[in-house]
Amino acid sequence: MDGYFASRLHHQLRAEVRRFAEREVRPRIPAMEAARSVHHDLSRLIARQGWLGATISQGHGGMGAGHLAKTIIIEELARVSGAMGAMVQASQLGVAKIVHFGNETQKKTWLPAIAAGECLPTIAVTEPESGGHVLGMSATAVRDGDDYVFNGRKVYVGNSHVGDLHGVVVRTGSGSGGLTAFLVESDRPGVSVGDQRPTMGLHGFSFGELHFHDCRVPAANRLGREGDGLAVAYSSSVLYGRANLTAVSLGIHQAILDETTRFCEQRRRYGEPLHELPSIKLKLGKLQSRLMTARLTAYHAVHLLDAGLPCDAELMNAKLINVESAIDSARNAMEIHAAAGLFTDRPIERYLRDALHMFAPAGTSDIQLLRLAEVALGTAKGQWSERLSEVTGLEPAV
Repeated sequence: MDGYFASRLHHQLRAEVRRFAEREVRPRIPAMEAARSVHHDLSRLIARQGWLGATISQGHGGMGAGHLAKTIIIEELARVSGAMGAMVQASQLGVAKIVHFGNETQKKTWLPAIAAGECLPTIAVTEPESGGHVLGMSATAVRDGDDYVFNGRKVYVGNSHVGDLHGVVVRTGSGSGGLTAFLVESDRPGVSVGDQRPTMGLHGFSFGELHFHDCRVPAANRLGREGDGLAVAYSSSVLYGRANLTAVSLGIHQAILDETTRFCEQRRRYGEPLHELPSIKLKLGKLQSRLMTARLTAYHAVHLLDAGLPCDAELMNAKLINVESAIDSARNAMEIHAAAGLFTDRPIERYLRDALHMFAPAGTSDIQLLRLAEVALGTAKGQWSERLSEVTGLEPAV
């Protein structure tokens, strides 16, 4: 299956990222787990590898490698550290808004810096009172001459404490046409980051709060026209967010299988390896089956995205299948480990904690199911993959 979608260069990229993850990321995991806070140095080190530029064109300093390459990068990092996979996926989400909605000046200013690892982008949409209901947001930007004045608060912002450039969607008017997107530098006066709160998993990654208090942002930082904010938020979530979180879940899922089979080979019962017990072998078979299905949905969806074909439903399904199957496999793996899985000297409990973090972003499983029901009923309202492919073209595969 991997060979069906992936080229020789994809395999070389996988090997490169895997070597890096084993050499640079794995030794830092104990410190990240102990600190339970963002790891600035490792985030920057990963960014300097150039991988944030996977879907940035070569003309703008990126890899021009496409979404399958991006998936492989995130997957291989998440196989070692869900936190670092999440860091890259959040940065890649920040790339989307500039690639698809930025003007040429904005692209020339920011995309080469992102591709070189000199700038970590974010996207800030969610608010505490509205949650996933984008139209319920209340943070505002009021035009004042050549600037907009921002006031409000954003939550669950991936890379909040390490990001350099925030893609912020705020209200500039009423209704669905009253949302507008901007690029806001993290060091701009009036921007502040909330205290980092401890989380269940993804230790080393930050997803916190941004506060805007009379923050002046030049009109030149606006992405697209006034009123394009809803399109920026939705398309970034559909085309990048779902694919990226799918990739993190896939990497964690692979780690779950790897660690559980290793445990079953090492642990002995009745004079035989643990996996010789029929009940254990059945669970291992289930893990293998889920992972194969999950990877197929993930690679197929981004393969279509790279080809510029309509694939919103496939991306929804890939997120649904990968998140749910990783969580299910983590639970089964904990059952196989039994009491041994409860101790932190083994990573299986970390995989369970990290897998659960993938459930809510870019739409919970219920949201994916509701949208898929609309596909089944023929009531879906167009496809972002088709619209943006027509407007800008998607990056070709490696």
